[in-house]
Amino acid sequence: MFKKFFRKKPTDRIFFLASWASIIATAAVLFFVVGYVLINGLPHISPALFAVQFTTENQSLFPALIGTLMIVGLSLVLAVPLGVCSAIYLVEYAKRGSRFVKIVRLTTETLAGIPSIVYGLFGFIFFGVFLGWGLSLMSGAFTVSIMILPLIMRTTEESLKSVPDTYREGSFGLGAGKLRTVMLIILPSAMPGILAGVILAVGRIIGETAAIIFTLGNVARMPNNLFDTGRTLSAHMYALANEGTHPGEAHATAAVLLIVVILINALSSRVARFIKA
Repeated sequence: MFKKFFRKKPTDRIFFLASWASIIATAAVLFFVVGYVLINGLPHISPALFAVQFTTENQSLFPALIGTLMIVGLSLVLAVPLGVCSAIYLVEYAKRGSRFVKIVRLTTETLAGIPSIVYGLFGFIFFGVFLGWGLSLMSGAFTVSIMILPLIMRTTEESLKSVPDTYREGSFGLGAGKLRTVMLIILPSAMPGILAGVILAVGRIIGETAAIIFTLGNVARMPNNLFDTGRTLSAHMYALANEGTHPGEAHATAAVLLIVVILINALSSRVARFIKA
């Protein structure tokens, strides 16, 4: 390996070293952040943090954990079918390069760049006030689903575009129709990329705070129904850190939040490999 390295041109050596330095720096930052959160959070995790009801004595994160899972589930149910179906239409049915497709993609990219607090204000005014849903799971889920919709659409589009046209031509040559080709040939081939977009969307939902506080609220209890208020782990961590009286519990919440994200990503990756196989 070293002989090949010294045989390379000086410019090749520079780019080779720069690439490896970038890889090492990225990995070092990742391990530092994960290690810092776990080292500071794991010692403060106790059974009291997982009590069913939140009190000023236990500072339980369990209601926030349930609220987080409910927000993630509702948001994905709303955004994934709409985003995937929209991407299928843009790639498989709409005329390529048409003005309509360009407008939709421009709109999608614009939505992806809007700050989350703007989404929170919109969700509060439209869903909470205009529709009368108030601070509730429905308001939060609909707001967050609008936030992640551009991400799911773009990743699904790129996944569908990466499927070779020979797959489509072969399916049509065997007499399959458009719908059967899309459902049985194109979607299974693009599924790993689609699931990667869903994983990114889940990460954004779990880490969102501003839009959640404006629409779901920040009450430390489990929602009784879809139109009840609650709290997520990120909002719970923000509240504890903002008060400044429970830094240990705030670090523990951050560690639990990180572990939840890692578990969801690992489960999604396993599902993607299973589908691809």
